Amino acid sequence: MTDLFDPVDATDARLALGATGLLATFNRAGLLTSADVHVASALGRLGRETDDRVLLAVALAVRAVRGGSVCVDLATVADPPDLPWPEADGWAAAVAASPLVEAGLVRWDNDLLYLDRYHEQETQVVHDLLTRAASAPDHDPVLMSASMDRLVAAMQAARPGTTYDEQVEACVSAAGQWTTVLTGGPGTGKTTAVASLLVGLLDQHPGGLRIALAAPTGKAAARLQQAVHQEAEAFEEADRVRLAGVTASTLHRLLRPDPGNSTRFRHHRGNRLPHDVVVVDESSMVSLTQMARLLEAVRPDARLVLVGDPHQLSSVEAGAVLSDVVRGFQDRPDSPVAALRSTHRFGAEIHELAEALRTGDADGALQVLAAGHEAVEWVDEADPSSRIRSTALSAALAVRDAAEHGDVEGALAALDRHRLLCAHRDGPFGVRHWNRRIEQWLTAETGDGLFERAYVGRPLLVTANDHQLGVYNGDSGVVVLTAAGPRAIIAASDGPRDLAPSRLGDVETMHAMTIHKSQGSQADVVTVLLPDEESRLLSRELFYTAVTRARSTVRVVGSEAAIRAAIGRRAQRASGLAVRLSTAPETAP
Repeated sequence: MTDLFDPVDATDARLALGATGLLATFNRAGLLTSADVHVASALGRLGRETDDRVLLAVALAVRAVRGGSVCVDLATVADPPDLPWPEADGWAAAVAASPLVEAGLVRWDNDLLYLDRYHEQETQVVHDLLTRAASAPDHDPVLMSASMDRLVAAMQAARPGTTYDEQVEACVSAAGQWTTVLTGGPGTGKTTAVASLLVGLLDQHPGGLRIALAAPTGKAAARLQQAVHQEAEAFEEADRVRLAGVTASTLHRLLRPDPGNSTRFRHHRGNRLPHDVVVVDESSMVSLTQMARLLEAVRPDARLVLVGDPHQLSSVEAGAVLSDVVRGFQDRPDSPVAALRSTHRFGAEIHELAEALRTGDADGALQVLAAGHEAVEWVDEADPSSRIRSTALSAALAVRDAAEHGDVEGALAALDRHRLLCAHRDGPFGVRHWNRRIEQWLTAETGDGLFERAYVGRPLLVTANDHQLGVYNGDSGVVVLTAAGPRAIIAASDGPRDLAPSRLGDVETMHAMTIHKSQGSQADVVTVLLPDEESRLLSRELFYTAVTRARSTVRVVGSEAAIRAAIGRRAQRASGLAVRLSTAPETAP
């Protein structure tokens, strides 16, 4: 759990000057911030709790949410060990007997301490998933098999030698359950299964179905829509036509935000979504709060398909729902999980590296990196800028060239030639530093000082939802020179949007981007810039996510120590979801 800050001085805003007891000690040590202390103190006053140990536990629960966990496990939290941690058994007993628990201000469940909101959401997710698993939709298995035979024949005619056994098995299973969790790494054919399932379900319902495709970010939604339509190109014409009108949106947009409540939506248990089938891609990025809102909005008699890779990074907000659901259902006969394992997207070398990362095999990963494969490159140099420059500058010049000629399609396509991925936003390994470096290289190459904020060829990353403009967090684009002057062309989920650059407030330059922001996107060549081994952000999930963004080539820039540190460190998030699913009574549709 170690994540300390060093106070700048006695006036540092992270210090709670009025704190006393254990809260003051842990705050001065840099483990708790002033926000953690103030929330714990306020709850203590509300619940008339004065035990320092309980107030410390509450502050740690607040801190845990900020770090992505939904609760705190007091039995494993004592890190760093040189602080005056309470004795574990007595600490747990004090929390369990606290008036704060009795009043419902915090929750003590399965020896885990929750803030009330997150306990309620986790409880709801467990209840909704198990309720949906307790019944099954009516369907015709014979017709579903016939649909799959027709689709497989068409796909094999278009792509000779490819097999689809895993996808067919997943589709047949999904037809008979309200919830399906479709998992697999990149290139395992998840989108093929989604497109096939939609056609199979349309065969089951000749009157038509209301279908919604969604993803957590605009970029992921655009990719989902494009990928489903690309997969449909291998189908017979009649099947292609039925999928032609299916579009994707962000999950946020699908649920429709409530202007008066930042955590609620207009679609909820009292106003369900009208759709018969809801498919959510990149589900590993969905937080506990979003998953709770989605499950309460989907009709009980509508199929929900959650698609994703449980080994990727989880949501930037609290929760790791997809991996928790997969683990929670893994030994249950009513499991909705269908796993795809055979990869088709990239070559054997990237697949071998990804598998070594997924399984935590540091020696195997280093062996692949050191083998000198064309598709996998390892750069272990004190100053890797010259190696990064060759690829990053070439890609930036391609974007700029297309943008100067007003070639919107070419400029957007050039964005995906290369992606420089960083773990950090700041510092020598950070996004801001490398965006500036690449712009300096562009200036040196072209003579353009890039003084304008909306310089032609500037790659853009939208960082906040703007419902009025129809652009969403994660959408990408580029400034293109048109007859009307420079315009920001954003690749939104429903097609490119042509906007005046001045109307976009929340955008960043995207020559480089964080690995977190890269989820849901792909590039032909990916350069992964690892920080030094002391970085707290390094984790196996971070490394795996970065490597699997590549279509054809991946370059890893970092030392052996950094690589081993990343592979050996898991991005663990405290949660009770998996245990509660695995121990719940079995359902029988």
